[in-house]
Amino acid sequence: MNILFIASECSPFVKTGGLADVIGSVPKALEQLDHTIKILLPAYPDVSGWAQHGDVLLELEDLFGGPARVISVRAKGLNLLLLEAPHLYDRKGTIYLDEEGFDWEDNPIRFGALSLIGAKIGLDGIGGWKPDVVHAHDWQAGLVPVYMKQSGREAPPSVMTIHNIAFQGLFDGSVVQTLGLSGDMFNPDGFEYWGHAGFLKGGLAFADKITTVSPTYAQELLTPEFGMGLEGLLKSRKSDLVGILNGIDLSVWDPQEDPSLTKTYSAKSLKRKAANREWLEQQYGLASNPDAPLFGIVSRLTTQKGVDLLMEVIPTIVERGARLLVLGTGEKRLEEACLNAAQNAPDNIAVKIGYSEDLAHKIQGGADAILVPSRFEPCGLTQLYALRYGTIPVVAHTGGLADTVIDANAAALATKCATGIQFAPTTVEALDLAIHRTCDLFSETKKWKAMMRRAMSQEVGWNQSAELYADLYKSLI
Repeated sequence: MNILFIASECSPFVKTGGLADVIGSVPKALEQLDHTIKILLPAYPDVSGWAQHGDVLLELEDLFGGPARVISVRAKGLNLLLLEAPHLYDRKGTIYLDEEGFDWEDNPIRFGALSLIGAKIGLDGIGGWKPDVVHAHDWQAGLVPVYMKQSGREAPPSVMTIHNIAFQGLFDGSVVQTLGLSGDMFNPDGFEYWGHAGFLKGGLAFADKITTVSPTYAQELLTPEFGMGLEGLLKSRKSDLVGILNGIDLSVWDPQEDPSLTKTYSAKSLKRKAANREWLEQQYGLASNPDAPLFGIVSRLTTQKGVDLLMEVIPTIVERGARLLVLGTGEKRLEEACLNAAQNAPDNIAVKIGYSEDLAHKIQGGADAILVPSRFEPCGLTQLYALRYGTIPVVAHTGGLADTVIDANAAALATKCATGIQFAPTTVEALDLAIHRTCDLFSETKKWKAMMRRAMSQEVGWNQSAELYADLYKSLI
C-alpha cells in the first residue's frame, strides 16, 4: 500500500514533542511490512537543507501569499515530501512560536497550507505516486479531510490521529474565507466550534477513521473530563475510533548501543548502568546515595504533566535521601519552582531548564526511576524509553501510562509481572505515597533488579502497532 502522512514535525529533522518521534518511526516499521510511506512536512529552516538533495515534484505560483514547491527526498531512512514555502516556514523562532514565545499569528495559514497541499497530493498524487490512504496527524493536518471532502471528487480514504486533544487548532471564523474553505461545512456538524474554525474538529468530522495513541485514551476521550469539548462528536463516531498504542524507535533508544551513555549495558549487565548514574551525580552536583533512588523527569514543565504536584513532594524526596534531576521547559512559574527547589536542596535536586536529546538519553540511562505524574497522558513515550533502559517508571494511572506499566502491587510482585509503579488519583497524596513505595522497593535489591530486567523485556517497539495500522488501512481500501 501507498500511505501519505501529513504532519507538522518529524524526528530527527524537527521536534518539539512526542509527535515527531512517532512520525519519524512509524513509517520505518510500516516499510518493514512492504508498504510505501511518504511524509509531507513543512521545509522549516532546520529541514530546508535536505531539499537541496531532492527533486522538485510540484510548483505553485501562489500558496496563500507566496510561491511554493514540494520536493521529494530520501533522508535518514524516510521518504520526505518537503513543502517549501519561505513566506510561511522560513523564519526565526520555533515552528509554532515567534521569538517572543507567542503563537505565530498566521499559524492558521501556515498549517492550512500544509493541509491544502496534503489534500492535493491525496487527490492527484505526485511524481507518478498516488496514496491509497491519507493519514493526517493532529490539528496541524486536520483540514486535509475537509479539503478532500469539499473537492467533490473521489478521494482516497483518510485517517485522522489525535496525539493530544488538548491542542485543537481553534481560530477566528474569518480564516474560512482566507483558506478557501466551504461555508457549507462551517457548521456544528462540520469544522465550526462555537464560532471558531476547528482544524482538529474538521478532521474528526470528515475522516473515514479516527485513531489515537493508546486504547485507554480512546475510552477517556469519550468523557467530558478528557474529551475537551469534542466528546460528543467522538461519541457519535465511536465505531470509527481506534486506540493504537505508540511505540519507540528501538534503533535510537537502545542501552546496548546508545552513544550518549558513559557505559552501555543490557539486562545481563545491569552493574554497568551504575556508571551512568555516577556521571549524572557528578555532573549536576548531586549527593551519592546507594540506598535511595535517583529520580529523573524529562518533560514539559506544565500542570498537565503534573509538575506542580511534583513540587509538593520535594520534602519527601529529600527526607528519603533520594535525588531528583529535572530536564524540561514550560510554564515560567513551574520553571522557577523547580529552580528554587534545587537552590534549597542542592544535594538532592538538580534542574536543567531547556531540552537536550543527549541529556534525555543520559537521564534514561543513569536514573533509577523516571517520574511521569501527568494529569492526562494520551500515550507518553518517556515511560517506554524508561522500560527499555530498565529505569523504573513511576506513573499516573491514565491513558497510555495505564496501558504500558504494570504496577508493582503485592499480586504483581508475587507473580513476577510488575514493571513499574502506578498511582491514582493524580493528587499530591497519591504521588507522595508512590515516592515512598518506590524508595521502599528500591531498598529490596533483589526485587528491584528483577523488575528492571522485566521492564527491559517488554515489547515497546512498533512491530505490533504497525501491523494494527496496516490492518486499519487495508480495511479502508
